[in-house]
Amino acid sequence: MNIKKHLLLVMGLIWITSVQAQNTYPNRPIQMIMPLQAGSGVDILMRPIAQKMSENLGQVITIENLPGGAGLIGATKVAQANAEGYVLGAFNDSILTMLPNLHKKIDYDPIQSFAPVSEVAAITFVMVANPSFPGNTAADLIRIAKENPGKIDYASGGNGSPQHIGMEIFRQYTGAPLVHIPYRGAAAAVTDVMAGQVPVMISALSVVLPHIRAGKLKVLGITSKTRSPLLPNAPTVSESVKGYEFSTWGAIVAPKGVTPAVVSKLNDSLALALKDQKLRDQLIQQGFEFVPLGPDHLKEMIAQGLVKMKKVIKDGGIQPD
Repeated sequence: MNIKKHLLLVMGLIWITSVQAQNTYPNRPIQMIMPLQAGSGVDILMRPIAQKMSENLGQVITIENLPGGAGLIGATKVAQANAEGYVLGAFNDSILTMLPNLHKKIDYDPIQSFAPVSEVAAITFVMVANPSFPGNTAADLIRIAKENPGKIDYASGGNGSPQHIGMEIFRQYTGAPLVHIPYRGAAAAVTDVMAGQVPVMISALSVVLPHIRAGKLKVLGITSKTRSPLLPNAPTVSESVKGYEFSTWGAIVAPKGVTPAVVSKLNDSLALALKDQKLRDQLIQQGFEFVPLGPDHLKEMIAQGLVKMKKVIKDGGIQPD
């Protein structure tokens, strides 16, 4: 057999093996790395979805929370994983659009290091305050902050976290002289707002809704465009501060090099999961909003977010912890 025929045979065998692998994917458990704390908005979102996708794919999807470095550690692990489709990332937009603008050097590229699978859902955020705070709306917060410059603090899950970015956009938009108090994780920030150590913050609605219903936090405004069906009497921030809007999103990504066939299979499984009415109702009741699915939409969201967050972080002079 000459060299040319030998090479053609080898290439054919590789192609056949690849096709067979795609047709049988997945044939073992899938690890989904979440570079965020348990109990975060993305964690609450992805756990029931991963369970339903597991049923659809016929293989277990295990979620591993790997917080640290505001998400950098877990995101890097996904970026460095092999491209067989058995390691996925459950990310929020902070990991893909905020952190790359916050740090001068990170060990992944938000566009080049990952194969987008799909955005999963938009995450509704809400501006909340300790019940003793004298204001009841976002406009009240602006007025009180301007009457007491440099004396009204807000909490966040850390520098460059979604809670920080959302309030920084609010500060830039309104000129309210608010002071940022970063915590190591959103859970600790919520705890201190409830305790009255810090008066206000914004948070994923899914995280603080039980505390709102228990009267431990009060709502100053929903940060999305429209009111939430979960809190129909709560105004949006834009009702008193026209034009302000903020929400985040959760997404699934794979390491760069995962085949289109695997991405397609994961997308099909996600789409089927989100057709389940029980799951849809559960997500809606936790403050999540449905979005267009697929890699092309996610790719566009990442590109737009990178541009927007670059300006917010630069104008705010935001530095890493």
